[in-house]
Amino acid sequence: MRDNDRGSQCEQIREYLMTGREIDPRFALLNFGCFRLAARIKDLRTLGMKIKTEIIEADGKRFASYKWEQRRV
Repeated sequence: MRDNDRGSQCEQIREYLMTGREIDPRFALLNFGCFRLAARIKDLRTLGMKIKTEIIEADGKRFASYKWEQRRV
């Protein structure tokens, strides 16, 4: 499900990451309707965005969490 007023999933995820917050698959699904966060992260990386991946373990399960690597001057 895509909300045309809020832009594409990539745009929404990009804007979210640029606020400095982390995103994981559950958050992406609940907030942006994105079932394939890893694919959207790959799309953003292809566009030149530097995104760090961290593997999280919780309750015996593993999942990725992503955060934008801001460039420091």
